[in-house]
Amino acid sequence: MMTTLIAWFVLAYGFSNIMVYGSIFEGFRNTISLLGIRFSLFKFFSDLLSCMMCTSTWVGFFLGLVLISPSHHLFLTPKWISWFFDGLMASGAVWAINSIVEWFEENRPKTNHL
Repeated sequence: MMTTLIAWFVLAYGFSNIMVYGSIFEGFRNTISLLGIRFSLFKFFSDLLSCMMCTSTWVGFFLGLVLISPSHHLFLTPKWISWFFDGLMASGAVWAINSIVEWFEENRPKTNHL
């Protein structure tokens, strides 16, 4: 089960990373952002797609409903509410993974080009 949980966390991170930073969704994010100027619902989606923690929460909801629910299998949470805890779990795991990745990006050795 631990391997499945780690794979689920990595899947949630990858899914969220593509939605927030991926070039494949760039046109979609820009369109939603432009529509968000005029319509509050699109503003909500624009904000959601620019925040790694926000997107990963919804990704966790989706993965818990469609793929597998770690909170149901680990903590025996009832199926009808486990998707909520899956969103929380995905948000926390993705935040932790993203923090580690950002730390390495900020602290990588500088290259000196002569």
